[in-house]
Amino acid sequence: MSEKATDAPGLLLRHPDGSSFRFDPGALCLELLPTGGPGPLAYFEVLREPADLVRWAEESRLPDGLAAGAGAGAGDGLAVSAAEVADARALRDALWRLTEGHVRGAPPGPDDLATLNDAAAHPPLTARLTADGGRAWAPGSTGTGLLSTVARDAVDLFTGAYAHRIRTCGAHDCRLLFVDTSRPGKRRWCSMERCGNRAKVRAHRARLTAADE
Repeated sequence: MSEKATDAPGLLLRHPDGSSFRFDPGALCLELLPTGGPGPLAYFEVLREPADLVRWAEESRLPDGLAAGAGAGAGDGLAVSAAEVADARALRDALWRLTEGHVRGAPPGPDDLATLNDAAAHPPLTARLTADGGRAWAPGSTGTGLLSTVARDAVDLFTGAYAHRIRTCGAHDCRLLFVDTSRPGKRRWCSMERCGNRAKVRAHRARLTAADE
């Protein structure tokens, strides 16, 4: 589960073990990955019903304006069906495999590539300017439009200037993926709050052990 705060970048990820930490993957498409995934990553699954996908959209880096609501009759909010939740899980799982393959330099699997491109082929969410100078989403926003926006973001990421900076967290027991958008390009950890701090603690303990020998 994730929760977006207004005073810090990224998502607040809540681990099933009760711990939490802030994680900024640097791209909208990569924000979808921590909601679950294929194989053992299903342990982290949170996209079970339409309201879950709506909540993710609200907590993501998408600009404000996606009102809470799911299903038919949601008015001007984001309307999501059960079928679109299944599509979101399929796109997310494909993105896991495509992104991890990209990091390894492996060619994309044809089925995953088709899943991504099929999602991107639909009309994306449409932004509009409000009378008070703000930004909102056009009425009739759907889960399919949301997934198209995510898929197009992935296409832009894989083909853009930061494609070579997509990385897996440097911790041996973490699979979180991020794009390093920092100027020096030396980011190693999904989060300094979590894996970075753990690495510092291990290094400190190793130095103390070496000093005692």
